[in-house]
Amino acid sequence: MTVSYTLRVANARFGGFSALLFRWRGSIYKLLYKELLVFLGLYGILSLTYRILLSPEQKRIYAQVARYCNRSADLIPMSFVLGFYVTQVVNRWWAQYRSIPLPDRLMCVVTATVHGDDERGRTLRRTLLRYANLSSVLVLRSVSTRVLRRFPTIEHVVEAGFMSQEEKQKFESLHSDFNKYWVPCVWFTNLAAQARREGRVRDDIAFGLLLEELNQYRGKCSLLFHYDWISFPLVYTQVVTIAVYSFFAFCIIGRQFLEDPKPPLKGQEGPLGDLDLYVPLTTLLQFFFYAGWLKVAEQIINPFGEDDDDFETNQLIDRNLQVSLLSVDDMYGDLPPMGRDRYWGEAAAQPPYTVASAADSLRPSFMGSTFNLRLVPKENGEGWGVPAGLEPGDGRGLPPAHVQPSFPAPPPLHLQYVGGAGAVRGGDGERGWGSLEVFYLRPVSGHQPAGPAHPSDAVPPPDRPGSHTGPGTYAPGPAPACAGSPHRRGGSGGPKSGRGLPGGGGRGEGRS
Repeated sequence: MTVSYTLRVANARFGGFSALLFRWRGSIYKLLYKELLVFLGLYGILSLTYRILLSPEQKRIYAQVARYCNRSADLIPMSFVLGFYVTQVVNRWWAQYRSIPLPDRLMCVVTATVHGDDERGRTLRRTLLRYANLSSVLVLRSVSTRVLRRFPTIEHVVEAGFMSQEEKQKFESLHSDFNKYWVPCVWFTNLAAQARREGRVRDDIAFGLLLEELNQYRGKCSLLFHYDWISFPLVYTQVVTIAVYSFFAFCIIGRQFLEDPKPPLKGQEGPLGDLDLYVPLTTLLQFFFYAGWLKVAEQIINPFGEDDDDFETNQLIDRNLQVSLLSVDDMYGDLPPMGRDRYWGEAAAQPPYTVASAADSLRPSFMGSTFNLRLVPKENGEGWGVPAGLEPGDGRGLPPAHVQPSFPAPPPLHLQYVGGAGAVRGGDGERGWGSLEVFYLRPVSGHQPAGPAHPSDAVPPPDRPGSHTGPGTYAPGPAPACAGSPHRRGGSGGPKSGRGLPGGGGRGEGRS
């Protein structure tokens, strides 16, 4: 099952990635611990042999061999070889995911082009989408061990409802030396042509659009099959594997602690040598990085296996069949009632903000890095240019006095309290979490705050709903009742009735 930790890293914070280091499932520790134990075992055996079993003359010869191996290990370009290889494997991994066939576009086209509320129309639409799903099941059986374990034979596909017995007989009677995942797509085209002759597909344009979407779907099935057929070049995989293993074979020999060949005489202090570490920490870190890098490539080079981070192909099959049949059958011609939206008659729709997100409403819209700059004539009269001492986007903040804004600055944003609802709970101390009363705010034109704008100034106290007229000042006024979702505002009447602050009725000054 795919390991997802997206919510854990939604916000950058101190030690954000550190919490991920203590996970086991899908971790580098789970992938690498066996190789690490083998490396430590070989290193320890060689270290004990050098310290205990070798004679002084043998130690001297071994020291020469160790120095040679240590120099030779540095000649292997590990970073370049591994870096390029893993980059190509990751690109291939993402391309394979994007080649998985999804019926979402096809089911929308089938719903819009194949008409009929009777049983014949329902059967046509459901059969068309079943053929599309059958094609993806057949190709996934050919590339994914999880799907093959679920559908080991065609009979299991029939029992799952993707194929009927009659279709199974036709499928098996078609003799071909190649994979026959494309056969249901041909059935799809034949059935679509029959629907066109019956008038279920009303024109050739709709029929062409239907076949175009099917061809894109079939193309993804073919691409997925060819990714499984054409593997990453074996020679490069062998080169990278040999490079990593030979590098650490040299490290096992060359990174051992070596005794001083000339011990100091009695009463004399010898030269300060290397620290005798029984466990080579830096070499272990190198092993963890390089061998871990290789294990990452080994895991994702074929994401259709049964590793922790391989694709959830069985769940994709379930989702695709359920969603596609719902779209073309239960949802065919099913529309919610249509009416005027909440912002009917308003020049500029402005959805409400909760208190937790009110600070976002105070940020001006980005209009471009040169929006507030005006070009000045050049001294030689040839064209226009940016004033000297200020380059676009140099990050110096406000422009000089002689650079005038080309448009008037927008008025300060003014917020009005328009309703409240409930309490939001949860969280781990992030901004906007905890337990708080939720209020809804909207911009109000024509009012100037009496002091500097601040998000806290725009939030009315829970027991005093009203409109904000200045920092710390609230004009009393009725707050519409909230109904339905937390962002719904109650009230009735026309788009201009009952608006504004007490005594005011200007446009955009309130809501009924």
